[in-house]
Amino acid sequence: MRRTGWPRERRLREWRLGALGVLLAFGVCEAVSRAGIVRRSYLPPASEVLVRAVELAGDSAFLEGIGATLRAWALGLGLACAIAVPLGLLLGSVPVVDAAVRAIVEFLRPLPSVALIPLVSLLLGSGTETKVALVTYACVWPILFNTVYGLGETDPLAKETLRAFGFGRLSVLLRVELPGTAPFIAAGIRISAAVALILAVATEILAGFGEGLGIYIAQAGLATDGTRDVLAGVVWAGTLGLVINGVLVWGERKLFPWTPAHRGTGDEVTA
Repeated sequence: MRRTGWPRERRLREWRLGALGVLLAFGVCEAVSRAGIVRRSYLPPASEVLVRAVELAGDSAFLEGIGATLRAWALGLGLACAIAVPLGLLLGSVPVVDAAVRAIVEFLRPLPSVALIPLVSLLLGSGTETKVALVTYACVWPILFNTVYGLGETDPLAKETLRAFGFGRLSVLLRVELPGTAPFIAAGIRISAAVALILAVATEILAGFGEGLGIYIAQAGLATDGTRDVLAGVVWAGTLGLVINGVLVWGERKLFPWTPAHRGTGDEVTA
């Protein structure tokens, strides 16, 4: 028996290519700024931005702002899951309900969450409640539609088999449809996690006061020669998004290794 290492090699190659892309982007930004093609007040050298981003890791006030952003992110995403998953299961399993609310869903779905920031801020203020409400609204849709789509992709033979043995609708839902839909729900949560972080930071930037990563970026943008701090905050936002996505992808791989997207990503055993 031996283990074939090609999946691990493939992941390693992807990491190397990703690192190469980051280094190339870093080098281009550094060269453009150092050569004077763009004024440093507009585009500081990438090395200075990176140093400033590292320095912020020791700033307790900045880290508290990161914590405030992540709290709003987690609360909004959690509420979206609590709303979208049961509603998606209902719409996907009861056609009458789906037909009744389809028009409302299609009306609300295209409304951009960013456009609602002034209205929600007026109603709820500029605190955590506004961020959580907007994040929840934006994150509901990917999870909801992934749940409905996942129910539609459930194996019909498995459902009919359970019904033939006398199982009711609830038993079929819990034993077949929900497990089969779980990978789709997880994918919707992963998509919504990125949307939630973007919207939380954007809401803070537009609010301009309070605490959070977006507040830091907004206030740095108002300072003289604050571009370096703005870009350092952006680096932190991108890093948070990368870490969150990596954790969720890892969780999907561990929980649903049989899905086509993750099949073959672990070591395989051959004779």
